[in-house]
Amino acid sequence: MATPEFILRQRAKLGHELLWLSGCTAVVLRDGPEGPETLLIQRTDNGLWTPVAGIIDPGEQPYAAALREVREEAGVVAAIERLAWVTVTDVITYENGDQTQYIDHTFRCRWVSGEPRPDHEETAQARFFPIDRLPPMNEVHASRVRVVLEDRPETRLGPYVP
Repeated sequence: MATPEFILRQRAKLGHELLWLSGCTAVVLRDGPEGPETLLIQRTDNGLWTPVAGIIDPGEQPYAAALREVREEAGVVAAIERLAWVTVTDVITYENGDQTQYIDHTFRCRWVSGEPRPDHEETAQARFFPIDRLPPMNEVHASRVRVVLEDRPETRLGPYVP
């Protein structure tokens, strides 16, 4: 995944120290020919299928970042329905030793237009999957999809507890 310039500047000063960042996840839903579908991307860095996610730029609204990431990574226009979940990730240690922890804002979104296409920089594939036939995902990303599909009226706060 491309590292934003503001993070590279911080890393030049902090080295591998823990960096606290804001992130967003967009779980985009649409009505497909066989029922509800969700947009997933296959990441180029590790081959995993995930909902669209990314880093919120300084001063950027979380919902705007989620919509931007959907356009950039999957070529789809979406609209926010609501904030579904706010949680803090575990500490992530990258291969180069950098440590990061995110406050993630997971949004329930609806598809507006566009057919998914990968950007070939961060995404190798982008497509809609029927919600009853999702590809394997790691637990972090699967839980974000589950929270959105629960469709609770309130925003879930804190760790995922089924």
